[in-house]
Order: sequence, then structure tokens, then C-alpha cells
Amino acid sequence: MIRILIGDDHAIVRQGLRQVLALMPELEVVGEAKNGWEVIEQVRAASPSLLLLDMNMPGPSGVELIKRIREEAPRLPILVLSMHGESQIAGRAIKAGAAGYLTKDSEPETLIHAIRQVASGAHYIEPAVAERLLFQPSPRESAALHTALSDREHQVFLMLVQGRGVTEIGEALHLSAKTVSTHKARLMRKLGVNNLSDLVRYALNHDLV
Repeated sequence: MIRILIGDDHAIVRQGLRQVLALMPELEVVGEAKNGWEVIEQVRAASPSLLLLDMNMPGPSGVELIKRIREEAPRLPILVLSMHGESQIAGRAIKAGAAGYLTKDSEPETLIHAIRQVASGAHYIEPAVAERLLFQPSPRESAALHTALSDREHQVFLMLVQGRGVTEIGEALHLSAKTVSTHKARLMRKLGVNNLSDLVRYALNHDLV
């Protein structure tokens, strides 16, 4: 039996995943979490054998959350189910310790296959993402300014464009507001933007939100 913990901040997504996974007798959903803190709590409480994780949630999320889970439960395989098909985001997730990555527009059969692969100790990356990641990143992706951001800057960037303030980001990432402000200033300089509106526009133009 593969015991699955679902981490996603959208109730309708969690419910949909439950319905898909219920079709397979060897899969059991043992918990749900709607933010990063609940993911960490449920990893401790529910003892899942696989974590199905969204990249963008309230609280610690993305690369930061993957790293925390790897510290908390080093042997727990993490399968990222994300809205982002960009190879650079997938690469950050895999480098942080995720065992698999696929996008939310994947077919249910692909999701089931990925879960089985990752739960068995193997790895799975959606073929289209893997091709861009390993062989032919698109000119748009390889030349994009955000590829030069550090993992921490990238995390702060995504949280900023989600509408979170400096203080909230600091609390989620256990950083001071001053440190977050420093990351904000550096990433905006690297992206060549002067204000939050331009930052959001950049994210939209590169399919990051």
C-alpha cells in the first residue's frame, strides 16, 4: 500500500486528486495539507510513504519546503505536482531533493504511473519537461533573467508576486524583514524591474504565476 500525503492549498485540487487516487486499490490518501506548516506536521503525524506536493502554497513552499521535508524525513519520496512546466523550476525542485516532477495538466494515468515510479524508489520527470531540462531548454528560458536568481531569491520572488508582504515572507521563511528586503532588492535589480507591478508583469510574461 502506498500511503500518500497531498499538499496543495486548493481544496478542489485536493478533492480531485482524492477521487483519482481512490480508483487504485494500492493507493491510500492518509492526509491533506493546505500550507507548508501543515505539510510538515502531517509528515510527522501521518507517516506517509509518498508526498504529493504543490510548489506554491502559503507558508514555506517550493524549494524551501522540499529541503525542510528532506531534513525531516530523508527517506520520504517527494513527487511535485505543479502548474509550472518551465524546466528551470523543475530543475530547482529536483536539485532540492524531489524524486519526481509533473504538471497539473497531466493525464490521471500519468499521475498514477509517476506515483508508482517514485514510490518504488525510482525517479519520474514529465517527458516534455525532462526534454527541456536535460537537452534543449528553450531560448526564452535559457535567456530569462530569473535563471540567475539564487534559490532563496527565487523563493522570495514567487512569494512577492503572490501578494505576500515582506513581514509575512520573513515569518514563513524564518528570516528577518530586513533580510527579505535585501533579497527583494537584489532580485529586482537582477530582473531589471523597479516596482512590484513590474515584478508581477515579469512573472506573468514568463508563466511563473
